[in-house]
This record gives sequence, C-alpha cells and structure tokens, in this order.
Amino acid sequence: MLSDEMKTLIRDYSGGAVATINDDGTPSVSTKATFAVVDDKTIAFGNLRSPGTVANLKQRPAVEVCFLDVLKRKAVRVTGKGQLVPITEADTALRGAFEKDWASYIEIMDGFVRIDVSAVELILSPAYDVGAREEDLHAANLEKLNALD
Repeated sequence: MLSDEMKTLIRDYSGGAVATINDDGTPSVSTKATFAVVDDKTIAFGNLRSPGTVANLKQRPAVEVCFLDVLKRKAVRVTGKGQLVPITEADTALRGAFEKDWASYIEIMDGFVRIDVSAVELILSPAYDVGAREEDLHAANLEKLNALD
C-alpha cells in the first residue's frame, strides 16, 4: 500500500499532521514528529504529550495523517485506524521501527500509536501539472528557505 516513494517521504519528513475527531464531531489536528514506517500497511508515532489525540482514537479510531515535503511540494495522506499500543505489548516489528530512528525517546514514550493503513494518496502540487520538474521545485524552494535565515 505504501510505495517506496511514500515511505521515503514519511521517513525524511517524519512530522505528520494527525487528524482525529473530537467528541462533538469537530476535527482535531495535532502534529507529531516521531513517526516510523513499520511496514507497507502500518505507520506509527510515539505517544509523547498526545492525551487529546489518544483519547479521540480510543473513542473513534478513524485517523488521517498528512506528511509534507515542502521542497518538492509533494505530500502523502494516510488514512486508517489508530490504536495505542503499550510499549510492553509492542511486537518486534513495531518496537524495531522505533529502535532504529527514535531509540533515545523510547524510555519517555507512553507507548506507540499504531495506524493500520486503509488508504494512501500521493499528492502533488499543481506546479507539476504545468510542467515543473521535481529537482527545479526542490532547488527553488530550498533557496527560499535559505533566504529566511
């Protein structure tokens, strides 16, 4: 389900905007920066300061996450069901995904929020529709970011 390109974008830009649903039906978006790709159908983030997100997922497990590569103007939207998994109950694949990239954070995590992916979409900027090339967008946007310093 997750292509290699999508997995690379998620790994390189591991900060995702996580959308859940509040009790009153309104959306709630919270950024999480400790995402890991577990396998082709599973992503997860470390539960650090996420009480609202976890509470929403316990009642309504539907979740969407968007990852954005601001340089290439590409995004990955992941839809699925989220569930808090205590660290002591994490399987080898889930724990291993975090040990690789987030080992220094594991001891302060309250668990992992596993998202079982039901749909994914690679989203491209309209700039691609008018002939922009990825490498040109990357260079131009990097230049803009560097000018902010």
